[in-house]
Amino acid sequence: MNYKTTLQYLYSQLPLFTRVGQSAYKADLVNTLELCKRLNNPQNKFRSVHVGGTNGKGSTSHMLAAILQVAGYKTGLYTSPHLKDFRERIRINGKMIKKQEVVDFVAAHKADFDEIKPSFFEMTVGLAFDIFAREKVDIAVVEVGLGGRLDSTNIITPLLSVITNIGWDHMNMLGDTLQLIAAEKAGIIKPGIPVIIGEQQPEVAQIFIDKAKQGDSPITFASELFVVRDRRLEIGDQRSEALVDEFLDIQIIPTQDSGLKTLDLKLDLPGIYQLKNIKTVLAAVEELRHQGFQITDDHIKTALRQVKTLTGLHGRWEMLNKDPLTICDTGHNPEGITEVLKNIAAVPYEHLHFVIGVVNDKDISKILAMLPKNATYYFCKPDIPRGLEAESLKQKAESFGLHGDTYFSVKAAFDTAQQNAGKNDLVFVGGSTFVVAEVVT
Repeated sequence: MNYKTTLQYLYSQLPLFTRVGQSAYKADLVNTLELCKRLNNPQNKFRSVHVGGTNGKGSTSHMLAAILQVAGYKTGLYTSPHLKDFRERIRINGKMIKKQEVVDFVAAHKADFDEIKPSFFEMTVGLAFDIFAREKVDIAVVEVGLGGRLDSTNIITPLLSVITNIGWDHMNMLGDTLQLIAAEKAGIIKPGIPVIIGEQQPEVAQIFIDKAKQGDSPITFASELFVVRDRRLEIGDQRSEALVDEFLDIQIIPTQDSGLKTLDLKLDLPGIYQLKNIKTVLAAVEELRHQGFQITDDHIKTALRQVKTLTGLHGRWEMLNKDPLTICDTGHNPEGITEVLKNIAAVPYEHLHFVIGVVNDKDISKILAMLPKNATYYFCKPDIPRGLEAESLKQKAESFGLHGDTYFSVKAAFDTAQQNAGKNDLVFVGGSTFVVAEVVT
């Protein structure tokens, strides 16, 4: 098989979450463990950082990987989902793995797939770990796919576990309370392994504290270590605060008892929500320093100015066009949309054009209730089997006072919004990672 036919095999033969939803989620680690056993347990042959949470884990993973790269470490990065190319999920020093590596891995282990019947995600985890081991990476940053305790990535024993935050997502699999979701996410905390919690959320903090205490795992809440100042607010430049600038200009001020230094940083991920993620990243870096990693402040500054270039990250408050101003973001759950709306509120515009599509197996009522009623909506279906039909989305949205037309594709909705938007309007594209995937270049 060539690369194209290999992907066709993977997409059609293995249970794929974007195609079948919950049935592709395996509520145990049996398949992953068996597949990795046949690969000679590559997960035990490289050092790693494990990153979970509801929102921000992708940005956090990419920032951390960029810093490690600049510090001179051969760095693996495993994330999901991909936007354009399957190989975005597996990178070494920011470069996607080769197409032939995917082809060769599938050809060599197709008989194992037929016997074990792994999901698409389980197979991809096996591929990533196999390549990281063979390439002898110094360290790999591994992002959790879904949940934590039963996620396929949770067979590693990392140097450090990171959990960004807890929010409402995948309740049909993880639980219908924040406490239940937190307990699942806390499953990546390993005995004796330090854990960084990004946000100190009163309703779930004790769950992490108790889990860490059970395993004698040192625990740090990153939000308690630093105060972050957005220096654009100080100069009162509203257009800059509108996040049209290329960089987020911030000052990191340690709390009095942390013993850390103040840092002035420019970050090429301009979304306001990165002010939370940067605390998590710096707390993780500090723990890695304690473990012997040579990471200087200059390494941090250099890396954060070019995260997108170093790692290929896209879709986080990303500007697609200046005229009309067009921005996309992958935020897709209530907490993610809350952050998106904060960013939108910071942008001076005359009218908002909102291109939106969602998947069909989530309760989107909370999201629709949050969206502004004075915008024009362009309802569309992302080009995946789990996409919610545009007409169904429109009907649900109208019950919340949101109005607009339906379009037969994301591209058609996007193009029409571009045509309709005035010079001082804002076009926003979001609602689902899969919608963003169809508009980023």
